[in-house]
Amino acid sequence: MRKIYLCVLSLYLSISASFAQTATDSSNYQPRKLKLDEVNFVTGYYHQDGNHSAVTGGIGTENLTDFANTLDLQMSKYSKQGKKNTFLFELGVDHYTSASSDKIDPNSVSSASRSDTRVYPSLNWTTSNEKTGNALGFTGSYSHEYDYQSFGGGFNLTRSSKDKNTQFDLRLQAFLDTWKVILPVELRPAGYGSGSERDNRPVDYSPRNSFSSSFSLSHVINARLQGLIIVEPSYQHGLLATKYQRDYFTDGSERVENLPGSRYKLPIAARLNYFLDDRFIIRTFYRYYMDNWGIRAHTAEIEVPVKLTSFVSISPFYRYNNQTGTRYFAPYGQHNAADVYYTSDYDLSTLNSSFFGTGIRFAPPKGVFGWQHLNTLELRYGHYVRSTGLNSDIVTLALKFK
Repeated sequence: MRKIYLCVLSLYLSISASFAQTATDSSNYQPRKLKLDEVNFVTGYYHQDGNHSAVTGGIGTENLTDFANTLDLQMSKYSKQGKKNTFLFELGVDHYTSASSDKIDPNSVSSASRSDTRVYPSLNWTTSNEKTGNALGFTGSYSHEYDYQSFGGGFNLTRSSKDKNTQFDLRLQAFLDTWKVILPVELRPAGYGSGSERDNRPVDYSPRNSFSSSFSLSHVINARLQGLIIVEPSYQHGLLATKYQRDYFTDGSERVENLPGSRYKLPIAARLNYFLDDRFIIRTFYRYYMDNWGIRAHTAEIEVPVKLTSFVSISPFYRYNNQTGTRYFAPYGQHNAADVYYTSDYDLSTLNSSFFGTGIRFAPPKGVFGWQHLNTLELRYGHYVRSTGLNSDIVTLALKFK
């Protein structure tokens, strides 16, 4: 269920200016001290509901709330050679409560995963040549939640054409995770712990490693039209099943979810931005997704930022997704006892969904509310509906200080 939230939230965490960018001539820059360029703060509240919880085998409440916050600081320093070194520190803190997770052990007052807080700091260093547009950088990250911790590393490379009309970007990332294997209460072996901090009985820990890449090519086709193509192959290995999710079979038996220990993913996407005039932009996006679990998906999105005044704009958007589910999925009680892999997680089922809403952005020249350093304020709302019955709402506030 949180996978849906993270996917939706990513739309908001990547908020950027809709109409204006500033360029800087670095030809006369001299070495200088590290300076703070900007501070971005994003906070979001998410709530969902539905009746197909994977924890209880594809039935039961999917009620979940999440309060997410990210703060990033961007600093820079020029080297003696005139190259710009940018340091981006980001700190994220999410807190969620999940009614379905409380069903891992319904006999307890509150199970281990009833609510949790995730903390995830990261640091990126990028060195760039502002004359050529070329850059390279490295990222380190860490994430901790009740039942897992993750260490991440990444590399980014940018190459631009001489006229800067074409840009190639490469990103490589690796996440080395360790899961605490929490099991449903009735399926725990004798002596196996609940995973609670107050429970000293042993539990298993399993790795899950993820390796992803992104290859993108952007091009300014003409003064009004810009295009982007993205290919993002990735690979996961380790414990990919969520072991506190139950599955029920046609013979009346019950087991914990079991999925293959490896997964290949291949999303291919294209984006076109058309600047209709000084007031309207038409942004379109399409993505095709496939993996070796049999999932196929098509996603199409359109967003139309409209400039109401020189510093106020609104951005209505709509996204549609159609997905063919994995071969391992079956609803509650419909798995064959001879199946090797099985899940009743509706995130992996055949479905279609819509996500729509709007945003409003303020960027007055004298600062928001007259505060010069508060450069931009953006408020967005989105509503998500899915054919499986799940629906959700998210409100996000983004502030940029310069």
